Amino acid sequence: MLATNKKDIRNLSPEQLNQEFLAMGEPGFRVKQVYEWIWAKSCTDFDEMSNLSKALREKLKEQFVINKVQINQSQFSSDKTIKSTFKLFDNNIIEGVLIPATDRMTACVSSQVGCSLTCKFCATGYMDRKRNLNADEIYDQVVLIDKQAKENYHVPLTNIVYMGMGEPLLNYANVMKSIERITAPDGLNMAAKRITVSTAGIAKMIKKLGDDAVRFNLALSLHAANDEKRNTIMPINEQNSLKALAEALKYYFSKTKNPVTYEYIVFNNFNDTISDAEELVKFCRHIPCKVNIIEYNSISFADFENAVVDKIEAFAAHLRKHGINTNIRRSRGKDIDAACGQLAVKS
Repeated sequence: MLATNKKDIRNLSPEQLNQEFLAMGEPGFRVKQVYEWIWAKSCTDFDEMSNLSKALREKLKEQFVINKVQINQSQFSSDKTIKSTFKLFDNNIIEGVLIPATDRMTACVSSQVGCSLTCKFCATGYMDRKRNLNADEIYDQVVLIDKQAKENYHVPLTNIVYMGMGEPLLNYANVMKSIERITAPDGLNMAAKRITVSTAGIAKMIKKLGDDAVRFNLALSLHAANDEKRNTIMPINEQNSLKALAEALKYYFSKTKNPVTYEYIVFNNFNDTISDAEELVKFCRHIPCKVNIIEYNSISFADFENAVVDKIEAFAAHLRKHGINTNIRRSRGKDIDAACGQLAVKS
């Protein structure tokens, strides 16, 4: 149920929380205790805050709410990937994925309910964007997926990728706050270098990442190094051309010294030729980078197909020949529609 007159306690900064506690006649040290419960201990129930008096817990319940995210349903892939639908406090549904590998345990989290970018090859792009996620809703996905990792595979999360539903840079403030809470010593205390934010390419926001001197990794969903082709599959390119993106990425690198990862799906008979690879080589010369070639995962809304294996291998070989660090990523969770580009809440 929606709470109409209670403040979401996780939306408050320590300073704002301190003001609230002063107004309640509570001492300042209680703020630190509550902040530790809601962030470091990921507590979503005031009654579980055992070092607070019962009277204070009742006061907190009267004035505040914790809008926790809950797992609605989970599906297990034959490759051990786990996809979950998460129910939000307002009954909206999002999806997130746990991707286990031999050397890492990765959470793929969403940043929006739906998406506004209409990329032609992505299932989420065929949904409406209903709203941005709050920082605590992103944080909760990480907590819940970490719990799944420990319960099912006895290993905690090692990595987080913002590659689920939505465009993270169109929810900039909440994404940044979520990362601050995930990496903070009084939060989940994860290393920023273990976090990757993936964008479809919003030039001015990439520059803002540079201005904010972010320490996490940036990935750009490129998929074509040719404006005409990229416009066809990613309408956002019409306002964020490859030239604009290159300028933004140079600025970002000058401020952060972080190399960027380019994600490139090789579609059959669309962007899979050596000529396409050569265009990508030229784009890669702007800043230090690596390329992840991603297997395409078909969706019912679109007619794209994955390129044939020989062409993918030749494409990758051409990039490597020019000194570009290139990985071919195999899809995970395809059998449960959990792979890249397949996340979409079925109505």
